[in-house]
Amino acid sequence: MNLTGVFVPMITPFDESGAVDYSVLEDLASEILEAGAAGLVGLGTTGEPSSLTAAERDGVLRVLARVCARRSAPLIADHPQAVAALSLVPPFVRPGAEGVVAHFTALAAAGRVPLIVYHVPPRTGQSLDAATLRRIGALDRVIGVKYATGALDADVVALLAGPPPGFAVLSGDDVFLSPLLALGAAGGILASAHVATDRFVALFDAWQAGDPATARRLTHELTPLSAALFAEPNPTVIKAVLHAQGRIGTPSVRLPLLPASDAAREHALGVARLSALS
Repeated sequence: MNLTGVFVPMITPFDESGAVDYSVLEDLASEILEAGAAGLVGLGTTGEPSSLTAAERDGVLRVLARVCARRSAPLIADHPQAVAALSLVPPFVRPGAEGVVAHFTALAAAGRVPLIVYHVPPRTGQSLDAATLRRIGALDRVIGVKYATGALDADVVALLAGPPPGFAVLSGDDVFLSPLLALGAAGGILASAHVATDRFVALFDAWQAGDPATARRLTHELTPLSAALFAEPNPTVIKAVLHAQGRIGTPSVRLPLLPASDAAREHALGVARLSALS
C-alpha cells in the first residue's frame, strides 16, 4: 500500500435527535473524496469513537467502506475492507520504548490488516525517538506512522532522513503539514481538510511537483485555518464550521465534548472565507 496524499479522519455527524446521521456522513465522505482527498480514516479521534455504541461504530465503518469502494479510495480503519488500521501507541501506562516495540510486534503478527502507528505523546504520555520508530517501522505489516507530537522536533527530522523502506511518515499535526512535506513526508492525516479539502490537496501536489512558491503561498493561507479549527477541542470547531456551511445537519458533539463557542466558530469561518478568496 502506497500511503501518499491527504487523508481525512472523518467526523461522525449527528442529527437533531442525537443519533448518528449516516446519510450525511455518506454525502460528506463522498464530497471529500471528490475534492481530491487520497482516502479516509474511520473512527479516529475526530470521529468521537469513545462516545459511540458498538452498533454505531459498525454503522459508521460500513458507510465509509461503501464510499471508499465506490471511488476505489483507501480506507484506514479497523475493518476488513480497510487497507490499514490506525493503532495508538499504548496510552497512559507508558511502557517505555521496549514495551512499545513489543506491543506493535504482537499487534502486527495478529492483525488482519497492516498497521499505521499513531504517535501522539500529548494524549498517550509516551514519547518515542526516531530510532525506536525505525525499529517499529521495520516490522512486517507496519507501513507508516501518523506523527503528531505537537512540535516540529528533531526526531521527525531524523526519521525522515532515513525511514525504513515502505514506511510512510504522515503529518498528524495539521499546522506542520507543509514543513514535513518539504522534509519528505508522504502526506498527512488532517482533520482540517474537512474544510477546503481541495486546497490542502493542492498544497500536497505543489510539494510533489517541486513548486515551493505555490506551496509556501498555500501554507500561509491554510495554517491559520488549521489553527482556527483546532482552537477548541477537536472536532468541535470543525463541526460548527461544517454546519454553518450547510454541509452537516447539526454541530452536535457528545459528552465529554461541548459544542464550540460562538467566537471560535465565527473566527474559523472568517479565516475559511479569507482562505477561499486568496
